[in-house]
Amino acid sequence: MRTILTLGASIFVLAAIADGQRPPLLPEKDVAALANELSGETAKRNLEGIARFHRQRGSRGFHEAAELVAERLRAYGLSDVAILQFPADGKIFYGTQRSRPGWDAEKGELEEVKDGKEAKEKIASYETEPIVLAEDSEGADVTAELVDVGDGTKESDYAGKDLKGKIALVSAQPGAVEDLAVGKFGAAGIVSYAQNQKTAWWGENENLIRWGHLETFSEHKTFGFMVSLKTARGMKERLARGEKIRLHAVVKAGQHAGNYEVVTATIPGADAKLKEEEIAFSCHLDHQRPGANDNASGCVTILEVARTLQKLISEGKLARPARTIRFIWPPEIEGTVTLLNAKPEFAKRIKAAIHMDMVGGGPETKAVFHVTRGPMSLPSFVHDVAWAFAEWVNEESYQFAAAGKAEYPMVAPEGGKEPLRAEYSAFTMGSDHDVYQDSSFGIPAIYLNDWPDRYIHTNFDMAANIDPTKLKRAAFIGAASGYYLALNNADARDLVKTVIWQGSALRDTQNRARLYSLDRGFEGCGFLEKAFSFEKLVQSSADSLRTNVPEYVPQKYEEFTCPPLVDGRSQKPPQDGRNGSKWLRVAHPKGPLGVFGYDYFADHAKAAGVATPNLLSYEGLWGSGEEYAYEVLNFADGKRNAQEIRDAVSAEYGPVPLEMVTEYLKALEKIGILEQMK
Repeated sequence: MRTILTLGASIFVLAAIADGQRPPLLPEKDVAALANELSGETAKRNLEGIARFHRQRGSRGFHEAAELVAERLRAYGLSDVAILQFPADGKIFYGTQRSRPGWDAEKGELEEVKDGKEAKEKIASYETEPIVLAEDSEGADVTAELVDVGDGTKESDYAGKDLKGKIALVSAQPGAVEDLAVGKFGAAGIVSYAQNQKTAWWGENENLIRWGHLETFSEHKTFGFMVSLKTARGMKERLARGEKIRLHAVVKAGQHAGNYEVVTATIPGADAKLKEEEIAFSCHLDHQRPGANDNASGCVTILEVARTLQKLISEGKLARPARTIRFIWPPEIEGTVTLLNAKPEFAKRIKAAIHMDMVGGGPETKAVFHVTRGPMSLPSFVHDVAWAFAEWVNEESYQFAAAGKAEYPMVAPEGGKEPLRAEYSAFTMGSDHDVYQDSSFGIPAIYLNDWPDRYIHTNFDMAANIDPTKLKRAAFIGAASGYYLALNNADARDLVKTVIWQGSALRDTQNRARLYSLDRGFEGCGFLEKAFSFEKLVQSSADSLRTNVPEYVPQKYEEFTCPPLVDGRSQKPPQDGRNGSKWLRVAHPKGPLGVFGYDYFADHAKAAGVATPNLLSYEGLWGSGEEYAYEVLNFADGKRNAQEIRDAVSAEYGPVPLEMVTEYLKALEKIGILEQMK
């Protein structure tokens, strides 16, 4: 084992020394053209425009942001610019996504009525800060007492409290309490100080107001206001002293039949056949105002990639690539599921995606930039391509920061000079890359993202905290990766020997730490076996975008033999003969089961009388129930039985009991997502 890891690391080091500071994969003239043209300032100016809009799905604000993006694309000279519209009324399904009606608001004001008189003190105003009104709030004009019910998610929180016709003060999200607070105990509305997205900086700034939402499909329509921790603490202290707080809430808002809108444009490919294949750039355009890093930053960065590639190709400074490059601006997750289902030709044409969600956080945000790999169920070389460019930017930007000189510092005139320090990270969920890499679509996705970000989902996620240098560097990594993938490279020798092998060596090093968390029996052996198998599949995946891949020698791993017994235990857990059937996902519906604002599994399991599987709340060494469930479904490819699926997800996220995996597989069968191949 140790020899294997050392061999991989040695290849990585020797290749890095041999290459020095040379840019990877692309000719240096192409790299220079991209580095010189990409502008962090242009991206940030566009960001300041988008951040003016409150961009909820199906809303006027989203449409105005979409029009801004489309206008810029036309000005930049892109082809096929369009704002695609897909009806969304709460009844239509797009694969696993139940369409959510549009939601708009005109007014939302929360005031305290002082001493029973007409004198009022304003607490929250939608006009001033739209984030204060929870998404999917309904219209109201209510004057009522405030009642503190703590978290508000358990019936015991309401014990001994009269909530009927009153307003509930809760620490949970409004959507998590509305069925209890409003549906069961008769509250007129909700005031929440939910502290979502906790990081190490949580609680340092008690003036932050965090994004809140109600459940789109709840039967108990109501309104919700979001207040800061400071405001909530003041209210709680007064109520604890026996004071009465009377609030006046006025809301003009509600759901309506509307459309999912998706902006798209292309740079057509040059090859008569390969132009039918596409490399896609995606982001998500929706979010509360200002939503600067999340996710105006990703949207303007792919817009800057579009401007730059179109300009350089038009001027002859870059060759037109063989494949078409497509750019996509949808609502998060639900828009991507809708697009790939409503336009199946898109899903068929897209061979790889570069997804950007939060890529501009400056030092104030405490953000760490990640190049995130895909899931083990979808091995692909494309992630190594992105990491090769990111690592090169790391080296160049560090050299500049440390010595004041580098060939390609990638510094924007109005931006910072700090090194990038990008991380090559294991697969994590939470954005549109989940959709592309779901087994029903099987599209490898490069995911560029910031985490942590101490201002995510708050009123402080402002343009002022966005760094033009960071935008430029993210744009370069994305542009170089996408352009390379769109080319018709006849010789993939550099790709295989210096990029894929380096990525493999880095994963070997990262796997070492994980291996120490496992025993040296079956789990440790299985972990290595799956890692080796994954690396071979990553290397062979290079064939998918190459027309003439030369013969190459895969990275050699020494034989690892599992001991027959470890501490008196068999090297393999007991096999369950009853689960010998292979599991296969059915063709429809397409999309992940946990989408946005709607849980396909929960809804259909309830209708089928299926209890919630234990896997969904399982916590493994490196993953949570959501991630296990995602990959269990992805690994159900008709080639694996329950034991083999269990072993695959265990190698990715840590050991999980076979019975939990089997229970979940059978639940998926009952709701019509999987079938057993007898």
